[in-house]
Amino acid sequence: MDFYYTAEQRGTAEFKDRGSRFIACLIPLNSATEFKKELETVKNEYQKATHYCFAYRVGLDGNNYRVSDDGEPSGTAGKPILGLIESKQLTNVLIVVARYFGGTLLGVPGLINAYRSAAALVLQTVPVVQKAVERQYRLHFDYTIINSVMTVIKQYHCSIMKQELQLFCSITIGIPQSRMDEVTFKLNDIRGLEMEMI
Repeated sequence: MDFYYTAEQRGTAEFKDRGSRFIACLIPLNSATEFKKELETVKNEYQKATHYCFAYRVGLDGNNYRVSDDGEPSGTAGKPILGLIESKQLTNVLIVVARYFGGTLLGVPGLINAYRSAAALVLQTVPVVQKAVERQYRLHFDYTIINSVMTVIKQYHCSIMKQELQLFCSITIGIPQSRMDEVTFKLNDIRGLEMEMI
């Protein structure tokens, strides 16, 4: 797999049904460890909501996901939200739906529809992007060869995660998996450059 699909922007959308409001928040998520902080942010923003149901998926193998119905009947919220994330083939995203109860019980089919609809609406507000699967490398080199290094990084659309540019430089880059051989060959060709896979 050379590419994956994700969303890089946050988004919100609202769905209403018989007095209840369902506010869906889509949040880019790089790792499962960021999840708790992001859920707290949503809870602080919508403090009077009665439920905060969610689903997220991170990583490329499709096995790192989590769902919660947060007190709603089992299977009525988290799974429908995850189903939408999977149907769009997205990863590294979290969708939290905050529900304000309107006084009328919606029943199981009504809840499934409401949570799925709120998630579908928020997915329409944010552009889906295709990203290259990358492998991370750390480069160490003398500042005198920075132009040669940066030329290769730009030419092959490598992403820069971290950089310290001084007399002696250190850059952490992501190399697209589909261009791995070409990039490592070009970088190894630069005299005085050390590279290590992370």
